[in-house]
Parts: sequence; C-alpha cells; structure tokens
Amino acid sequence: MTDSKPLNESSPPAPRRAVTSTLIQRVLSSNVTAIAVALILVCIALSLLTDRFFTVSNLTSVLVQSSLVGIAAVGATFVIITGGIDLSVGANLALSGIIVATLFGLGIDPITGIALTLLISAAIGAFNGASVTWLRLAPFIVTLAVMGMARGLTLNISQGASLYDLPPAYTWFGNGNVFGVPAAVLLMLLTFVVGHILLRGTTFGHRVYAVGGNREAARLAGINDHRVLFSVYVIAGVAAGIAALVSAGRLGAATPNAGVGLELQVIAAVVIGGSSLFGGKGTMVGTFVGVLLIGVINNGLILLNVNPFLVQFVQGALIFVAVLLDSLNTRRLARGKRAS
Repeated sequence: MTDSKPLNESSPPAPRRAVTSTLIQRVLSSNVTAIAVALILVCIALSLLTDRFFTVSNLTSVLVQSSLVGIAAVGATFVIITGGIDLSVGANLALSGIIVATLFGLGIDPITGIALTLLISAAIGAFNGASVTWLRLAPFIVTLAVMGMARGLTLNISQGASLYDLPPAYTWFGNGNVFGVPAAVLLMLLTFVVGHILLRGTTFGHRVYAVGGNREAARLAGINDHRVLFSVYVIAGVAAGIAALVSAGRLGAATPNAGVGLELQVIAAVVIGGSSLFGGKGTMVGTFVGVLLIGVINNGLILLNVNPFLVQFVQGALIFVAVLLDSLNTRRLARGKRAS
C-alpha cells in the first residue's frame, strides 16, 4: 500500500503561512513601523527620481525645515493623547513673537525676550487648558476661538507689518549652529527627547495615557484629570513658544503671518505618527517619524517642481489615510476582543 502524495506539494506548510500572516499583521498594526517603512520607501523613490535628494545639504535642509513643525508637534502629541486638539499653535507662535519684537524696540534685553516668549505662549496654553477643564468647553471650539483672537491681536499690534532688527542672541535659535549642526535641528531633537522622557518615563506621562484612554476610569483611580488636561495645554503652549524662537531666527523677523497653516502640519505629523484622535494612544517616536515623512514629502514635491498648492492637499490626504487606518485597526481589535 503506497502513501498518497499531497495534492499541492508547492504550497508552504500551514504553520509557515500562519507565522507569515501573523508577522504581516504585526507590522501593519504597528503604526510606527508602518510609517517608518513608508518613510524609507518615499526616500528611495525620491532618490531615484532626482539626484538632488540624497545630498548632505538637502537632507540638512529637510531637518531645518521640519524643526518648526517638529517642536510644535511635541506639545500637540500630549494634547492629542488626552483626546484633545490645539488649533491655536500657529497663532500662538505669531502673537508671542510680535509682542516680544515690539518690546525689543522699547529696550528689553535678549534673555528677557526669550523668557517672555515662552511665558506668553505658556499663558495662551494655560487659557486653553482652563477653558477645556474648568469651563468644560470643547477643545476644538476653544482653540479655534483662541486662534482667531490671537491672530487679531497680532495684526492689531503689528499693524500688519513685520518687525526686524531682532537681537542676534534671540534669532540664534533659528539661524545659529553648534559645530556645524543647525541650532534649530538640535533644539528639535532636544525637545523630542525631553517629551519622550516626560511621556514614557514619568508618572505624569502615565496619567496622560490614562486620561486619554478612559477619563472616567482615570478619575475613579484617583487621577486629577483636570490637572492633567490643564498641564498638557500648557506644555503645548511652551512648545509653541520654542517654535516661535526658531521661526524668528529663520525669518530674521517677527511677522504677523508666521505659523499660518502650522496647525494642519502639526496635526498631520502627530496623527500620521500613530497618535489616535480618540485619545489614549501615541508616542514621541511615532510623531518624530511623522514629522520626517511630511518634511521629506514637502521637500520632494519642491525638488520635482510640483505645484506648491498641492502640498496642502497631500497633507490633508495623509491625515485622512492615517485616521482611516487607525479606525480600521481599532475596529479589528474590537472584533478580536468580542471573538475572544
């Protein structure tokens, strides 16, 4: 009696297929891994389409151009993990810059100017946080209103004109360098490191995740959710202030139009990096990769002479895809829990 051969000898064993399927699911379910793969693929594609992409000067330019979005995105990551949103980051940046530039004309010193920039931006963040927590207003509406008020004040103070002749010590954050490395890039990296440590290595960071995951459960566990929410908006304000220092240095002036559209790029970077708009999920590493992806795409569109008006469309499309994938992944996990 002879043994019968399998009908399809070329097909891999079932366990191997199961392992392969599981591996693919893990890669796709990890937002950071998926976006990192996307970043690598985009870089490879651009290197094939133009020989100007993989040069030291161009890659440095990508990092410098991404620094403004990256610094602001650190603060936005905290806010979005709690389930909130901050649309006032660009207007915050412009207002603090214009106020301090005006005060420079009255004779204040650069150190005082730097401190005031951070304090003004932190105060705007504190206003957002107080409105969301104690007044119980919707973050979207509050920060949208603050964006309008801040823009109006900026235009009123500056009368629509840019202010120049800023002290070199103030503009150094945007145009200086340390051993040949742009100060803006170093400041962005430092901000991400501090944000990562605060988010993943402290009790406060754990509370941020808890409040974003389930605010009521966090409150029952003894977490002061009001204090956490207030704090994340203050952090976002401080990040906007740091970005204001970089913006003033890069532009060589404080301009009332600084930061226009910055909120879209910041939200795109955070969401693309794996943070959920529903709260409870997100990492600084993911946000950093999201910032790089947006920077690389913007740079690639310029190198390829693509219509600049399409840049905003691409950013919106990236947000849509990121939210769609997050929604599909959330539904898949929910079905898995119900099945188990």
